[in-house]
Amino acid sequence: MIPLAERLRPTDLDHYIGQEHLVGPGAILRKAIEQNSIPSIIFWGPPGVGKTTLAGIIAKSLRRPFYVLSAVSSGVKDVREVIDRAKQYAGELKEVPGSPILFIDEIHRFSKSQQDSLLNAVERGTITLIGATTENPSFEVISPLLSRCQVYVLKELSKEDLLKLIDQAMQTDEVLKRKKIILSETDSLLRLSGGDARKLLNLFELVVTSNTKDGSATVDNESVQDIAQEKTALYDKGGEQHYDIISAFIKSMRGSDPNAAVYWLARMIRGGEDPIFIARRMLILASEDIGNSNPTALVIANACFEACQKTGYPECRIILSQTAIYLACSVKSNASYLAIDGALALVDKTGDLSVPLHIRNAPTRLMKELGYGKNYNYDHSNDGNFAGQDFLPPEIKGSLIYEPGNNPREVDIREYLRKLWKDNYKY
Repeated sequence: MIPLAERLRPTDLDHYIGQEHLVGPGAILRKAIEQNSIPSIIFWGPPGVGKTTLAGIIAKSLRRPFYVLSAVSSGVKDVREVIDRAKQYAGELKEVPGSPILFIDEIHRFSKSQQDSLLNAVERGTITLIGATTENPSFEVISPLLSRCQVYVLKELSKEDLLKLIDQAMQTDEVLKRKKIILSETDSLLRLSGGDARKLLNLFELVVTSNTKDGSATVDNESVQDIAQEKTALYDKGGEQHYDIISAFIKSMRGSDPNAAVYWLARMIRGGEDPIFIARRMLILASEDIGNSNPTALVIANACFEACQKTGYPECRIILSQTAIYLACSVKSNASYLAIDGALALVDKTGDLSVPLHIRNAPTRLMKELGYGKNYNYDHSNDGNFAGQDFLPPEIKGSLIYEPGNNPREVDIREYLRKLWKDNYKY
């Protein structure tokens, strides 16, 4: 039987649940669909939030040919075949304007050469590309292709959205509406689905089917937990624990437990996780959770990232393990992370404050006459290469944004800054 999530897949925007910021009344993507002015698009969002469904709705609404490829199983040859068919379509008489739509699921798994094969067709409008990715397209989609696409972020479905889906399933699905379903609790359904509509619906159907007696089924937290423990493989296919395991991996390194870090690393390797994804997460952790308490961590994590690009499995497993252990065993500090978030909050609060005149750039005579750069004291002309000038706008003078962490290296940094800035900042 076709899974419930597929049976309930909507074919128009009126039955599409979620993503109101994109397809709600007056929203940007809905307007583009109504005006038949769809650009090439990258949908970025977590699993099960409607990326594939939305691509299908767009194609149906615009009555355009719709080609679907999966980056996991398709290559350059498949892309070229679709482009050739799109060119043939362009040469025929069409009632509806607009190029055929090529939907590529998991486009982040396409190599650079595979993505390069799309460039000319996208730029010329031979095809309208819609790519779906769970990864940040800034890292995973090549710049030339990204510049030709509009990126739309799909948000995790809210609790209200997920409950609407369950209600819709009970009211409209031809199989479920013939049963008497008593839905008394939903906490376990929502928690185990993790905001993934596909997982939610398929788990819900699994519980209903397993608990049906005499045409009646009760769904509560206990029944969901029991079925989930017995039948996990039936609804948790294809690496759907991806986010839970990477979370455990990161938190193990942050918590200085190399044993747990390597265990979760092994789980990801056995699950076929992309080594570049793992290396990139360690690169982020090296700055976010270690930072200046051990700057070498960032150097090692970056070397790991580059090495994984050059080697791949199985050899890169050793490099990943070495780096994970090093990061887990390093002293920790999130001071840099807190500093930039604090600075961003200060900018949001105070707006675009003027740059003080003495530290402005003065490339022209007029700027110099206006006082740009006047009275700037070149630090290297002073004892200790320090002049002690004010660099912040007067309105926020003395704002302590970077607070060194409590670790040997940053304790030294704090003492150094305290000596320099004793009259300006309270370190």
